[in-house]
Amino acid sequence: MTTTRQATGTATGAESMDNYGTSGWTGWIVFAGVMMLMMGAFHVIQGLVALFQDTYYLVGQEGLVLQVDYTTWGWVHTILGAVVILAGVALLAGQMWARIVAIILAFGSALVNIAFLGAYPLWSLTMIAIDVLVIYAVTMHGKEMKPITASRATSVEE
Repeated sequence: MTTTRQATGTATGAESMDNYGTSGWTGWIVFAGVMMLMMGAFHVIQGLVALFQDTYYLVGQEGLVLQVDYTTWGWVHTILGAVVILAGVALLAGQMWARIVAIILAFGSALVNIAFLGAYPLWSLTMIAIDVLVIYAVTMHGKEMKPITASRATSVEE
C-alpha cells in the first residue's frame, strides 16, 4: 500500500521563506552591499589616481563636462568613495537608513561618473552600471532585510 502526500501552500525558489520570514531575494541586498564596498573602493582608487597622477586620464581638464581640475575631482572621488564604503557596511548590517543613503549615494555616483565620462569612458560606464544595479537591488528588495534585523534584535533580547 502506498500513500501519496501532496504539499499544500508551498512555494518554490526565491519565493520560499525561511524561519525569519525572509526570502531568497535578500541575496540582492547582500549583493548591493558588496557592490557598494567595491564601488567605494573604486572611487577611492580613481580619486587617488586623480590626485597623484593627473596625466593618466584621456583628456585634459578642459575636456571634462565640468571645468574643474583633477585635484578637485580626486578629492570628490576619494571622499565619496569613503562614504559609499561606510554605507555599504551599514547596508550589510541591515540598517534601514543605509538603504536610503545607498540610493542617494549610488545616484550621486552615477552623476559624478557621467561628468567624468570624457576623462575615462570605460571606467565611468562600468561604475554607472554598478550604480544602477545597487539602486535596483535596494529599491526592489530592501524591505526583505527588515525581518532579519528584527529577528536579530529579538534574539539579543532573549
